[in-house]
Amino acid sequence: MKLFLLYIKERTPWILFFVFFQLWINILLTIDVSFTNTSLLYMNSINLFLFLMFFLWRFYQETRFINSIVSISEKDSTFDQVIARLPNGQSLFDKIIMDELQELILLGKQELNDSKTVLLEEKDQALSWIHEMKTPLTSMKLMLDNVQDSMLKKKLEVEWLRLHMLLDQQLYKTRLPFIEKDNVIEEVNLKSVIFQEIKELKPWCMQRNIGFETKDLDEDTLTDQKWLSFIIRQIISNAVKYSKEGQEIQIYTKKDELGHLILSVQDEGVGISQADLPRIFDKTFTGRVGRESTASTGMGLYLAKNSAENLGITISVVSEVGIGSTFSLHFPLQNKMQQILGR
Repeated sequence: MKLFLLYIKERTPWILFFVFFQLWINILLTIDVSFTNTSLLYMNSINLFLFLMFFLWRFYQETRFINSIVSISEKDSTFDQVIARLPNGQSLFDKIIMDELQELILLGKQELNDSKTVLLEEKDQALSWIHEMKTPLTSMKLMLDNVQDSMLKKKLEVEWLRLHMLLDQQLYKTRLPFIEKDNVIEEVNLKSVIFQEIKELKPWCMQRNIGFETKDLDEDTLTDQKWLSFIIRQIISNAVKYSKEGQEIQIYTKKDELGHLILSVQDEGVGISQADLPRIFDKTFTGRVGRESTASTGMGLYLAKNSAENLGITISVVSEVGIGSTFSLHFPLQNKMQQILGR
């Protein structure tokens, strides 16, 4: 119906011409005495009937090409499948349009391939630079072990950890667009992953006198261990960053009524305002608290959110200013994970 109304709007000059023609015929038949015995109703009915038949015939002919394109685009297909099913067109105008469209498609695919090539080259360069940076970082770590001054050693370890985490964040940011090719789905024990991440953050936590309380972490889930470690690292490091000295971070698991495993990281830090809460997973968003800290980049939670989505994990957060925040990872059921693997 919508297409028919659009067609009527497009053919308004035709309709106006027909109305003008009918008015002219009616005036002529009324004025000219030689047409006195001719029935106006009969003439108008025949003209109107013929016009409607012509109008409907042209509607079918001219919209058949459009309908064939619309029917293809409505199907759940890939771009190449849609292009392969495009009609050639019936009329001369349809064929001209399709020829031009095919040229535009080829041009677009060429530009897309060029962009993919540039992206892959930049990805390879970034990964190469990151791996090259890891070499001096490893050397620095070995040097730190030989520092005799304990206070200086702790300070240097914290700064080394921050540098290591920023470099690690850049590594996963580069890999994120290709996460499907980097997944190894297996049974992962949450306790071992979390304890390893806490161990990595030990110098920073000791400097700020922040402790951890863990509960019910001995749970297994089907996921990718490397990417899960990265997600947990971002959330725990955020909890450490925005906690006050001497506070404690609680990490625990539970299951909801549907059987989903939920991992929660609860801190007693500064909290997140309700105005900032809907935007904390946006790229480069730092919020009111983040703007007060030069260390905040606004990338950690963004990368964690996107990485989690590719693993079928949902991240939720409850927070209140001055009380703290609770970030929760909702893991998918095993049958849902199998659907993700089959994508």
